[in-house]
Amino acid sequence: MQPHLRVAKKEDCPRLMDLIHELALYERAPQEVTVTLPEFEDAGFGQNPVWKAFVVEVDNLIVGFALYYIRYSTWKGCRLYLEDLIVTENMRGQGIGKMLFNRLIQEAQELGFNGMVWQVLDWNEPAINFYHKYEAGLEAGWLNASLSKQQILDYQ
Repeated sequence: MQPHLRVAKKEDCPRLMDLIHELALYERAPQEVTVTLPEFEDAGFGQNPVWKAFVVEVDNLIVGFALYYIRYSTWKGCRLYLEDLIVTENMRGQGIGKMLFNRLIQEAQELGFNGMVWQVLDWNEPAINFYHKYEAGLEAGWLNASLSKQQILDYQ
């Protein structure tokens, strides 16, 4: 039962997609996951990878992961953008999230980023409490905006 942290590999993608779907259910938006496994694999391990992830395994099963990419701010410069930090439900509260988050901080240090940013839903109190332990600043006043793939394709 010793957790093992490592960099994600392409072969991990099907399990990562399982955890992404679990997170979407938790966040009450299962219909929002539209990326396919081939798209996900290509984005992480194709010719031009855009994301990197760390995984934690217990008994050879991935029980959590943290996926990030580089975000550039004209005000702050290069920053690590944490897209998802996921620990499967039955493994929460066992330090796996802390292992992953600490590794992200180390990664930001090693790569010389000017900070680390992410989003958390305002109703997700367990996650908010977790980030407060790191004395993370939580900003109000910003609204998320997006265009879907279909909206982009339909634009004239």
